[in-house]
Amino acid sequence: MTTVHEPTTPTMAGELSVWPASTTEPVRGDLAVGGVALAEIAERFGTPVYVLDESEVRNRCRTYRDAFPDAEVLYAAKAFLCRAMVHWTAEEDLGLDVCSAGELELAVTSGFPPDRIVLHGNAKSPHDLDTALRLGVGRIVIDSPSEIARLAAAVGPDGRQKVMVRVVPGISAGGHKNIRTGTDDQKFGLSIADGYAQHAIARILDQPRLELTGLHCHLGSQITSVKPYLAAVRRVVGLMTRLHEQHGLVLPELDLGGGHGIAYRPGEQALDVMALARKVRTELADACATAGLPVPRLIIEPGRAIVGPAGIALYRVLAAKHTGDHVFVAVDGGMSDNPRPALYGAGYAPRLIGRRSTADRARVTVVGRHCEAGDVLATDAELPADVRPGDLLAVPVAGAYHLSMASGYNLVGRPPVAAVRDGFARLLVRRESLTDIRNRDVGL
Repeated sequence: MTTVHEPTTPTMAGELSVWPASTTEPVRGDLAVGGVALAEIAERFGTPVYVLDESEVRNRCRTYRDAFPDAEVLYAAKAFLCRAMVHWTAEEDLGLDVCSAGELELAVTSGFPPDRIVLHGNAKSPHDLDTALRLGVGRIVIDSPSEIARLAAAVGPDGRQKVMVRVVPGISAGGHKNIRTGTDDQKFGLSIADGYAQHAIARILDQPRLELTGLHCHLGSQITSVKPYLAAVRRVVGLMTRLHEQHGLVLPELDLGGGHGIAYRPGEQALDVMALARKVRTELADACATAGLPVPRLIIEPGRAIVGPAGIALYRVLAAKHTGDHVFVAVDGGMSDNPRPALYGAGYAPRLIGRRSTADRARVTVVGRHCEAGDVLATDAELPADVRPGDLLAVPVAGAYHLSMASGYNLVGRPPVAAVRDGFARLLVRRESLTDIRNRDVGL
């Protein structure tokens, strides 16, 4: 599947600022990504369908490697994971962070080295921990005091497991209250302010089967300013200073998590990764120099910022109707394949593709097919006023937290994932069928 493209005009470049860099308009009214027309993908794989630009994913991995040459960059698998993504991550020399035995098993059975994987989770099950130990995961992030003795017992008398401790610095950052994890009023981590983090670290040091390699801190998601990360560095280094004074402890690693914000619509702000790297390095070096501590190796965990802008969701319009002053455009997907608008009020900028329209643009609400009033994919979306059933809509920045959070609501089946690169498209994840759904239902 190969297409020859005309150069993208400056106007188009502005409109496509949140699309993959490979996006072009080969024919007026249509778009191609990775050298493949999106309308062709919709025809070949059906809709809804997720499209992932492999080159965009790889380029974003390289951007992080270039920005943080001396740090360990871990791809946050919760954003999107499949076997191809595991291979791309390995080939681009990134590690992985996972949150469950399922993510861990998929990565290791796809050939990813387990010693380059970090396991997270505020409530790890015995199965999660047993799987991590059996597969030889690199580090386990301890999130609660109850995990310490349980993990030490699971390691066994002759074993040893590297661990980190997730600490809460008391910093509010993130795009929505439900994704702010650096404050003391949420479920993750151990507070620095009330001494729980220090107490847990003292208990870990009494466990000879556990090797504490560093501290972990994750502030939240969709953070677009560098300042919260700098504040986190200062507070965590302050804790490292107290640990050195109390226990003579020098920790070799500091994990600042991820949460790097991206733009979902033209004009929105995204986190400047190069500025983040430069300022965090300076802040960490200065704080450690003041404390008289060696500078720990930095670890970061980008997920959304790598895969989010590389993805597009394609939908077919099923209905368009006027209700009072509102125009609703209903598509063949919805909250089962993108719950983010319902969960976080996330905003998207859908675009008509597959045909050229000369109609004036109108503000519409793009809704899904599910029996839920909150099944809204985009509010105040600007689309041609003549949008009609059968049209194709493309939604950019759909690579992160779409498939990974997709549900079986109304039993419609989760969409497939197609990868594009150099003029070719291939299937990565097939569509969930009614047979798949029926086969899970074993009781009468």
